[in-house]
Amino acid sequence: MSLAFLQTATAGSCTAYWNGNPATPIAGSSFGSDIAAIQRAGGNVIPSFGGFAADTTGTELADSCASVNAIAGVYESLITTYHVTRIDLDIEGTSLTDAAGVNRRNEAIAETERWARAHCHRIQFSYTLPTFPTGLTSDGVAVLQNAIADHARITTVNLLTFDYFLGTEQNMVTDTETAAAGLIGQLQSLYPAAPVARLWHMTGVTEMPGIDDFGTDETFSQADATAVLNWAKQHRIGLLSFWALQRDNGGCPGTKGAGNCSGLDQPTWYFSHVFEHFTR
Repeated sequence: MSLAFLQTATAGSCTAYWNGNPATPIAGSSFGSDIAAIQRAGGNVIPSFGGFAADTTGTELADSCASVNAIAGVYESLITTYHVTRIDLDIEGTSLTDAAGVNRRNEAIAETERWARAHCHRIQFSYTLPTFPTGLTSDGVAVLQNAIADHARITTVNLLTFDYFLGTEQNMVTDTETAAAGLIGQLQSLYPAAPVARLWHMTGVTEMPGIDDFGTDETFSQADATAVLNWAKQHRIGLLSFWALQRDNGGCPGTKGAGNCSGLDQPTWYFSHVFEHFTR
């Protein structure tokens, strides 16, 4: 599961906190026992930096901090504090077009990967990026191009297959499939030597169960969850997820973009129980 988000408390800082709150630093006292319990049960926790709020206020770590070494040091502290094996960068909003931040982030990823190899740590990095039904935006592709130039190895490219805001009713299953197919074409251009199976394994999809921020014209239904699960298994994608766990209940039928319910009339944990059948 992803645990989000890490960000700085103020723009210009090089210190990251959970939810940007100095009361919850990167330390065993902040979620350490919860993370360890999930790991003992055979699960994996993926700390995630950024998110829309941080990405539009200058508090995403690489946008905020001018030191590549300091950014890498924060990534490394997560590895040593929580023994995690993957870190996610959720890059949206103005973070997509902050060229200096994009480059610092990728340089810090490469530095952390070198550090991990030298210290016998296993770590993977993923990018979570907004998408159109046709694939990544040009800014998203540029993030990956810069990663390649900086020798940063990106294991997964995770598409946010919701909040398209196209102004029309969307078929969320079809949009997921075409967005992923578009990504595969983009990845083929970026990694021309990679087999197609590997590119599908690099592909991730994150849905928003129920009614997303646009409204009922972008509704991911219970039937959609089953359809996407079967498609994900067929193509052997690398990641299938949804935003977010606290929305997986039927507490607010008809409500769009709620933070703690899906807007559907659904059983609690319906989407969790469907997606738990996904295996790579």
